[in-house]
Amino acid sequence: MKILVTGSNGQLGNELKVLAEAYPCFNFVFTDVAELDITSEIEVELMVKTEKPAAIINCAAYTAVDKAEKEDNLAFLINATAVGNLARVSSMHGVLLIHISTDYVFDGKGFRPYQEDDPTNPVSLYAKSKHAGEQQVQSYADKALIIRTSWLYSEFGTNFVKTIMKYGKERGQLNVVFDQIGTPTYARDLAKTILDILKIQPFAEGVEIYNYSNEGVTSWYDFAKAIIEFSGIDCIINPIETKDYPLPAVRPCYSVFNKSKIKHRFQVKIPFWRDSLKECIDRIVQI
Repeated sequence: MKILVTGSNGQLGNELKVLAEAYPCFNFVFTDVAELDITSEIEVELMVKTEKPAAIINCAAYTAVDKAEKEDNLAFLINATAVGNLARVSSMHGVLLIHISTDYVFDGKGFRPYQEDDPTNPVSLYAKSKHAGEQQVQSYADKALIIRTSWLYSEFGTNFVKTIMKYGKERGQLNVVFDQIGTPTYARDLAKTILDILKIQPFAEGVEIYNYSNEGVTSWYDFAKAIIEFSGIDCIINPIETKDYPLPAVRPCYSVFNKSKIKHRFQVKIPFWRDSLKECIDRIVQI
């Protein structure tokens, strides 16, 4: 089974590369912008015609949440228009599309873990661009999975874990918000889940949405405390309120996922966030 991966130089794409050898049943074609410009439908169709994949995993995304407030055209181009290209081409060629979305499609005003069919209400421009991408998949794809995830991190690229480790070593104290609640997701866990799901064939026609994050619930403050703990860094983490750390883009205050659907449909076993965090930090320290 041939799988085309877009955005393969990002966190999730890199984790798929790491896991590729453990899945000899798949033949991977890893691409990033240098190999495939997904904002061009012509390029996407040529790639699909040439490689003839059975599935596309779209890991490509514009993720600069605050910059998106000024670079909204670029955010929508990558997170929505390009996704529409992938959706249309995958439908024309009978290819399964797996698209990665975000907890930001919700406004964060909920009081219980979000289910897939809860009403969406994106607030920031980044959130609206990702929501528009979901709509593109729902409008044009014949066979697709939308997987929403949250607080993604890995040993690759730039993310909260590596940022806290960097500044924790450089400074004696860090201020981190305690009133935003959610769940971290180790990109390797998500990558493994996606590949395990792809073993289940064939998929029915239609578009299905699934939530995925690690198990458990925490705040950014508690997340930062755990990062410092597991990395053995001598740094004090101070809890602050969101209002004391203003940023251009609004973040959801509460974005915990209900993951019953993906666990029951695909028999997915999801690790606890602290266990996965320790595993990731151990790998970062060894680099």
